[in-house]
Amino acid sequence: MPYSEIEYEVRDGIATITLNRPDRMNAYTWTMRAEMLDAFDRVDADDDVRVVVVTGAGRAFCAGADLGGGGGTFDKDQSQDMFAGEDDVLEDGTPRDGGGTVALRIARCLKPVIGAFNGAAVGVGVTMTLPMDVRLASEKAKFGFVFARRGIVTEAASSWFLPRLVGVAQAMEWAATGRVFGAQEALDGGLVSRLYAPDELLPAAYALAREIADNTSAVSVAAIRRLIWSGLSAPSPWDAHIADSRLMAAMGGAPDANEGVTSFLEKRDAVFPMKVSKDLPAEVPDWPVR
Repeated sequence: MPYSEIEYEVRDGIATITLNRPDRMNAYTWTMRAEMLDAFDRVDADDDVRVVVVTGAGRAFCAGADLGGGGGTFDKDQSQDMFAGEDDVLEDGTPRDGGGTVALRIARCLKPVIGAFNGAAVGVGVTMTLPMDVRLASEKAKFGFVFARRGIVTEAASSWFLPRLVGVAQAMEWAATGRVFGAQEALDGGLVSRLYAPDELLPAAYALAREIADNTSAVSVAAIRRLIWSGLSAPSPWDAHIADSRLMAAMGGAPDANEGVTSFLEKRDAVFPMKVSKDLPAEVPDWPVR
C-alpha cells in the first residue's frame, strides 16, 4: 500500500519506519495505524530486513492522538481514528483500541525493533513503543502517559507492558499524574536505555542495528525475541526452561548452529544460511495475529 503518514525504507538489512506528519508533530491517526500495521507485515515478510528502527520526522516522535476532532476524539460513536474499525471488534462487539493493534503487531514482530525518540512521545506516541526491544532517546525528548488528564485510560496494552518494563510504582506514578517528564527521568525510570545528543541519536540506533545485523543468526534472534517476551508472563522459571529446552533441541542440529560453531573455530565471520520466512522452528512461541 502507498504510505502518506509514514516513510518506509530498507537499506543494508535495516528497515527504517519514520512517523511522517511533522506539521502535526506526527500525531497518531487511523491512517498512520493502518500504515504501521502494513509496514510491520512487510518487515516480517522480507528476509533481507534484520532490524527495524522507528523514529519521527521533524521535532517530535509522536505527540499522541490527533485531537483535531475535538471533545469527541475518543468517542467510539464519533471517532474512527482511535479504534480499529467496524470489522475489528472484541468478542462482545466492543471496537478494539487502535493503538493496541499496533502495539500487539510490534510485539509479534520477528525482527528486533529499536525506538529512536527524537522528540516528544506522549500518549499513544509512547505506549505503542513499549513492545519495542530497545528505546533510545534524544536528550531533548519528552514523555507523557497523559491519559488521566484527558479523562480516558492507558491503552495499547500498556497496563501489561509498562509495569513489566519500569515496575508498578513507577508505572503508576507516571500514569496517575499524567505529567510530561524529560529524557533524564525516562532514563532513570527505565523507560529508555540511553540518551544521546540530538545529532547522535540515529547514528547510535543504526550502530546498534548494524551490530545485530552483521553478527547474528536471524532465526536465533527471532526465537530469542519470542522467548524473552513470552517469558515475561511464564508462570515459573520451570516453564521458561521447557520453552528453552524445546528450542535448543530444535535448533542445535540446524545449519545456523553448525555455522556459528564452525565459524568461531575457524576464526572467521559467520554466514548464517537459515531464513526466518521458512526456517523458523515450530517450537518458537507464537501469539494470535490479531
